[in-house]
Amino acid sequence: ARMGGGDPGANPRLRLAMDKALTANMPRDTIERAIKRGTGSLEGVEYEEIRYEGYGPGGVAVMVDTVTDNRNRTVAEVRHAFSKCGGNLGTTGSVAFQFAEQGVLSYAADSDEDRIMEVAIEAGADDVVTNDDGSVDVLTEPTAFQPVREAMIAAGLEPENAEVTQRASSNTTLNLEDAQKMVKLLDLLEDLDDTQNVYSNADISEDILANL
Repeated sequence: ARMGGGDPGANPRLRLAMDKALTANMPRDTIERAIKRGTGSLEGVEYEEIRYEGYGPGGVAVMVDTVTDNRNRTVAEVRHAFSKCGGNLGTTGSVAFQFAEQGVLSYAADSDEDRIMEVAIEAGADDVVTNDDGSVDVLTEPTAFQPVREAMIAAGLEPENAEVTQRASSNTTLNLEDAQKMVKLLDLLEDLDDTQNVYSNADISEDILANL
């Protein structure tokens, strides 16, 4: 909301976030309060956006986007989460170079890959990637995300998930012990009141995930 304004009709990212929140049964008043918080329109409160960067277990790169009215409180909470899970909070720029903002539309493994590729590329997508599990991701520039999403839906190809996110240029593979710590770190960071988004380049195999 802070980047594009509090009107979902004029802010595609906000509209998408609201759709996801409503699908997850988040109360509408909670959503409205979050919008006011993001736009800085809560009375008597001034918010600022701060991105924290650090390293998790096994050297995983982590970025945490926050909106806060008290940066001292927020940095203390973020640092505590990293320390508790064997990681450490870094300086600005320490891991951000490993990520790039990108639109991602995700499809299940049984989707029509050829049709997805045909529509996506024609709509302006950068690439269509088939993952190891057979699922398909359509990748776009942030500015092309909404037009591509609308074209896919119009063609009857509604994605399972669609978001503008930070995509890592390479991943860090974790063993079971580090994966357990990493999952705990992500949970702690995502549960912080000031957290908006958490990104990492952690790669946890299906076998290890099954044992978590």
